Amino acid sequence: MSLAKIRKGDRVVVLTGRDKGKKGEVLRVLPSEDRAIVQGVNVVRKHTKQTAQQEGGIIAKEATIHLSNIAHEDPKDGKPTRVGVKTLADGSKVRVAKRSGEVIPTPASSSRGR
Repeated sequence: MSLAKIRKGDRVVVLTGRDKGKKGEVLRVLPSEDRAIVQGVNVVRKHTKQTAQQEGGIIAKEATIHLSNIAHEDPKDGKPTRVGVKTLADGSKVRVAKRSGEVIPTPASSSRGR
């Protein structure tokens, strides 16, 4: 298991694959598999059978993408960046974009203590 710096709610850029260059928000992170689900990226069409709750047919949904294929979006210019951690004067730690030095905002939807 790797220590991923990507969290739910982060803005990311796809680095490789058929969706290269696309930007989106992380909907879910699967740390045990080193994968994430990104809104509007790696969309697959899935054939579903009709059930009592759901109508059958072909639905489009996002599939997972490996964490190595996505990078944080720099808050300043929107390009891919690596992430560093910086300790502020008050002792709190913040994520920083290596490209511009800007602080990457912590997503509000992130829940640390599940």
